[in-house]
Amino acid sequence: MENQNQFKFFIVDDDIFCANVYEQYLLNLKYNDITYFSNGRDCLHNLDQNPDIIFLDHNMDDLSGFEVLKKIKRYNPNIYVVMVSGQDNIKTAVDALKYGAFDYVIKDNTVCDKMTLIINKIIKVKAALKKSNPNMVQRLLSLF
Repeated sequence: MENQNQFKFFIVDDDIFCANVYEQYLLNLKYNDITYFSNGRDCLHNLDQNPDIIFLDHNMDDLSGFEVLKKIKRYNPNIYVVMVSGQDNIKTAVDALKYGAFDYVIKDNTVCDKMTLIINKIIKVKAALKKSNPNMVQRLLSLF
């Protein structure tokens, strides 16, 4: 059964175990276009592959998640970047959204369920944008 909403995913995380969990989870949801990067620099060098959705770890060694996020948004503001963080920190969450992240997720045992909710939210937003009724998009975003 093909997933009718095919997205190109980037997973950017220096924790290979977490990245494997996310990738396996996305494969189970029938998404098969998934590229893994263990650091922000490699992710930035590959943005010409035009990912739709990037799950971006906040806490990485080479470049901070925020630096990577800002560069992704400068390169293409239409990429949906979901910031994933090990710590539940409200300031980090607020900053992530301020710098253009679509959403912010804590790495815990519900992280995969939250990914599903976020992907569904992105599908709704993209559908609304396709109809290009700006009021509709505003109304949709206000639901979340």
